[in-house]
Amino acid sequence: MTLTKIISGGQTGADQGALDGARACRFPYGGAIPAGRKTETGPLPDDYLMDELASGHYPVRTEKNVADADGTLIVSHGPLSGGSLLTFKIARDTRKPCLHIDFNRDDIISAERKVAVWVTHHSLRILNVAGPRASSDSEIYDVSRRLIVALLSSEK
Repeated sequence: MTLTKIISGGQTGADQGALDGARACRFPYGGAIPAGRKTETGPLPDDYLMDELASGHYPVRTEKNVADADGTLIVSHGPLSGGSLLTFKIARDTRKPCLHIDFNRDDIISAERKVAVWVTHHSLRILNVAGPRASSDSEIYDVSRRLIVALLSSEK
């Protein structure tokens, strides 16, 4: 694989799971976050290396992360909705590679294989990771983190 950086919007759930997976692997990470480092539970701690935007609107952050990445991975348990669906539509409309992993259908091992093949096929360097926030899916943080750790560990 060709990955050089993992980015996300810093929201609770899938976003923070991806960031923490990259941090656990000591892999470069970042991404755009709304003004005030806004998440649903308050500001994201300063020790996360993020680019704080002037706007506090989540869609602005979403658009920037899709634009800054070579491709976007969206993780969920079931169909996409809310911000995850918006992320998919932005990626589609801007013709950026986008992959949806539904953990109701895939386990970590099969998901990691699919993502690795997709990343290699598209020669992705910067990967944006998105998905539901923790309040709408209490398990997404863990599977997002585990997937990123598995993906980055297989790259070595």
